[in-house]
Amino acid sequence: MYVPESLSDYVDVIDPATYRVVDRYRTGARPQHVVPAWDMRTLYAANNLGNSLTPIDPNTGKVAGSNIAVDDPYNLYFTPRGTSAIVVAEHLDRLDFRDPHTFALQQHVPVSCAGIDHLDFSADGTYLIATCEFAGRLVKIDLATRKIIGYLDLPGSSPQDIKLEPAGRIFYVADLRLGGVHLVDGASFRPVGFIATGDDAHGLYPSRDSRYLYVSNRRGASVSVIDFATRTLRATWHLPGTSPDMGGVSDDGKVLWLSGRFHAAVYAISTIDGHIIANIHIPHRPHGLCVWPQPGRYSIGHTGITR
Repeated sequence: MYVPESLSDYVDVIDPATYRVVDRYRTGARPQHVVPAWDMRTLYAANNLGNSLTPIDPNTGKVAGSNIAVDDPYNLYFTPRGTSAIVVAEHLDRLDFRDPHTFALQQHVPVSCAGIDHLDFSADGTYLIATCEFAGRLVKIDLATRKIIGYLDLPGSSPQDIKLEPAGRIFYVADLRLGGVHLVDGASFRPVGFIATGDDAHGLYPSRDSRYLYVSNRRGASVSVIDFATRTLRATWHLPGTSPDMGGVSDDGKVLWLSGRFHAAVYAISTIDGHIIANIHIPHRPHGLCVWPQPGRYSIGHTGITR
């Protein structure tokens, strides 16, 4: 488990077998997420105040070279065909398409969408939808032309993480301010539902069998479980004294790993009944935790979204 300390310039490494921190190394200023490359051979710490990416070799768990200069990498994704890396430059209000190996700039794509931070791709890989936390809206972008298709305003919202459902039609969008998850039809780019989960809905993680979606309600100190087939809330696991944020599911599907951003912690949570298996101290606001390795053919980025 690779855990960026978002108020420092370090990444911590946790052994999932012992629940202990086994390494810590310097990256760049304010690492926000640890992201697997498209070919799954390298992990990158995205250091948004350091304007750099730190490469990590997942085979050794060590830093694998010098920092790579890029502008404001709050988050990092890769197009489904692996032709581009997409640096999410949140403070600059743009997506930067770059070479997925050298990170040489291909194209800036400015957006009228303050706080752009998370995105996901359509099932056919023709477009992406990104969330804009401070604007209360989503943006849809054509990947072939890199042109903006349109914006979708969600009044009163603060959209966070976004995930495409396994069936490939509906995008689930966590909403910090409204405390739940929007359902957005990707083709028509229209909202089709809303599921209330808890205060500060933030991270979205499908179960290993793709039946359920785990929603981390950060200030709500809980994790909600949504049934993809029925689009209904199946359960809510209440976790008093926690602030579950970003992370991922273990390769065997038994553990949901989440950073506790406001409690200097990382939580290992049972996906059977939602109890906390381990609470591990990590200083300086742990954020975009990466659970690695993961099954899959390629990575589209963030904290380990594979397909």
